[in-house]
Amino acid sequence: MLKQNFQLKLLHKLSPQQIQLMKLIQLPTQAFEQRLKQEIEENPALDVERENDNEFDTDSQDDYDDSGNDNIETDAINIDEYLSDDEIPHYKLQANNYSSDDEDRQIPYAGGISFHQSLKTQLDTFSLDDESLTIAEFLVGSIDESGYIRRDLLDIVDDLAFTQNVYTSEENVLQVLKNTVQKIDPIGVGARDLKECLILQLNNKKNKRSVALAIDILEKAFDHFVKKHYNKLLLKFDINEDLLKDAIKEIE
Repeated sequence: MLKQNFQLKLLHKLSPQQIQLMKLIQLPTQAFEQRLKQEIEENPALDVERENDNEFDTDSQDDYDDSGNDNIETDAINIDEYLSDDEIPHYKLQANNYSSDDEDRQIPYAGGISFHQSLKTQLDTFSLDDESLTIAEFLVGSIDESGYIRRDLLDIVDDLAFTQNVYTSEENVLQVLKNTVQKIDPIGVGARDLKECLILQLNNKKNKRSVALAIDILEKAFDHFVKKHYNKLLLKFDINEDLLKDAIKEIE
């Protein structure tokens, strides 16, 4: 059985200054001096005030009592959990491992290919003359988001004349449609209605009796199929129920 528990937890997050101080006070005197010199050399913005210009007064530092540091339990604190790139000085994140002669090269991002661009690209696989290619590209541009060409071919013939200066016939456009546009992927694209789309897909399937019967039903009795007049289909094609079920399964 699933249970939900609500638990409050109080966490204390150290500031970057506290973390830095904690790390420094754990260092012995000599290591502290080396660390301080290193920070000054790496960061030119840092400076230190000294009583003696030549070197540190090590005698006064030897008198420093660091016995109180034992009271800080640092083993239980994971410093890495508190550090992030925002808390690290910027000059430490810079890498000067390139020369001035290196070019500033950027990796280009590949843009997505649209549906119509994909279809037009496939037209390059066909051997078409200039006029047929123009007609094919115009037909591809007439395909809607569902993959259909819902415009009348005669209107497309007129648009080709006005916009592309291509004077052709409806028969020629239909030939380009069937032999080129309706041959590209996905199968069924470029159909003018559902009936034609289903027939295109069935023609691409393996040739067997149920597929041939399904195509025959769509071509000759599409209305009976849509209205589910199965008894009329049995009589019209003189088949039994099992064959009809196989054909319907292929269409589905």
